Amino acid sequence: MDAIVQNIYDYSSNIGKILNGAAKEELKKRLADSIIVAYGAKDAEPVRAERNGLLPSSGKLNSTIYFTDAKAESSVATMLNGSMTRYLDFNDTYLSKEALHPSDNFPPLLAVGEALGKHGKDLLEAAALSYSVICGLSDAVSIRDRGWDHVTYISISTAAGLAFLGDMDPKKFENCISLGINNNISLRQTRAGELSMWKGLTASNASRNSVLAFSLAANGVSGPSDVFTGEMGFFKQVSGKFDLHLDVNRILKTMIKNYPVEYHAMSAVESCESLRPSIDGEIKEIDVETFSVADKIIIKDPEKKRPRRKETADHSMPYLVAYTLQYGRPGPESYGSEFLEDRKIAALIDKTHFTISERFDQLYPEHLPFRITVKTDSSEFEGEIIDPRGHHRNPFSWEDIVQKGKSLMSEESAKEIVTAVKTLDKREISELMEILADVHS
Repeated sequence: MDAIVQNIYDYSSNIGKILNGAAKEELKKRLADSIIVAYGAKDAEPVRAERNGLLPSSGKLNSTIYFTDAKAESSVATMLNGSMTRYLDFNDTYLSKEALHPSDNFPPLLAVGEALGKHGKDLLEAAALSYSVICGLSDAVSIRDRGWDHVTYISISTAAGLAFLGDMDPKKFENCISLGINNNISLRQTRAGELSMWKGLTASNASRNSVLAFSLAANGVSGPSDVFTGEMGFFKQVSGKFDLHLDVNRILKTMIKNYPVEYHAMSAVESCESLRPSIDGEIKEIDVETFSVADKIIIKDPEKKRPRRKETADHSMPYLVAYTLQYGRPGPESYGSEFLEDRKIAALIDKTHFTISERFDQLYPEHLPFRITVKTDSSEFEGEIIDPRGHHRNPFSWEDIVQKGKSLMSEESAKEIVTAVKTLDKREISELMEILADVHS
C-alpha cells in the first residue's frame, strides 16, 4: 500500500476511540453551521443552473437534495448540496500552509451515509477522519504556489472519509483514495484574476468525483498504485515530498465564519464594522496594515479594486473594507450589482492604501491580524483586531450559530437544525435529512 494511504488507513482504525468530547462537540457545530449556510445559497444562480443541468437523476445510490424531499444519484446530490454549502463563502475555514474549508467534506459523507443507511455516529467518525486528513495536508505542504488549488485536498479527504464510511477493506480503501485523487487535481486559476461561479462550485465537484471513486472502488475497480509516492505520483507532480501527521484535535483549530467573506478578510470586516459608528467627517484616506498571504489572495490583483462579480467581491479586501465602512455589516446581499457599481464604494477603494506588516506576517496563521487608520477632514480613527469572532481563539457558541442562522432562515429553523445535529449520535442520517426538508425562511 502507498505509504500515505497506509498512514490514513491505520489512523482510521482508531478514529472512534480518539474522537473526544471537545472535538466531537466542535465537529457538530461545524456540521450545523454548514447546513445553515447551505440554506442561504439554495436559490443562488449557479445552484439553479446546476439543478437545471443535472436533474432529474437516479442511480444505484440515491441521496436527498438539501431542503427538499427529492432524491438524486449520490454524486449529483453531493454536487448540489456541496455547492449550496460553499457558494456563499460562509462555511468554516482552516488556516495553515494551505487555507481551505474542511466542512466541504460534509455533503458527500451525508449523501453516501444516507444512501448506505448509516447512523449519525458513523457520519461523525467519518467526518473526523476527513477533517484530520485535510487539515493534516494543509499543515504539511502548500500547493498554491505550485499552481494547484486547495480543493485537490478535498478529493483526498473526502475519499478517505467515504472509504471509512463504507467499511472498506485495505485494498478497496486504497483504491478509493487513488481513484479519488489521480484525475482530480485542480488548477489554482480558479482563484486568480476575475473570479467566476466555479470558485464556489469547484469543491463540490471535487467531492462529487470522490463519490464516483467510492462507487467504483466498492465494486472492484482498482486505481493507480502508489498514487502519492510513485514514479509519477502526487509527490513528484504536485506537492513535493511531505510527511502527513494526523490529529483529530485539529478540528478545534478550524474556524466558523462571522461574515460571508473570504476568511483572510474576517478581521478587516469586523474592524471596520466596529469602527464605523465612531467615524466623523468625510473620509480622506484609509491606511491598512495586513499580512503577505492576505495580499496575495485578496488584495494584489487589479480585479480586486473593481470587482464585477460576487465571486470576486467576497474575495476582495479593498471592496469589503469600503463596503463595510460605507454600509455596515456585509451579508449575502452585499454583492449585488447596485453595490458593485456603487461610486461611493469605488471612491473609498481608491482612498485605501495597503501595507504588509512584518509583525503581522509573524502572527499569521496562528492569528488573523488587521489594523486600519481612517483619516477624515476632522480626525483620525483607528482599529485593530488580532483574533476575530469565530476564530479558534475566539470561538462560536451554539447560540452564536443560531444567531448566524437567523440572518439566513427563521430562528425556529436554525434552532431545529442545531437540536438535530446536537443529538446526531442518536439519529440515523436519514432522520436529519427529513428534518432539513421542513426548513423554512
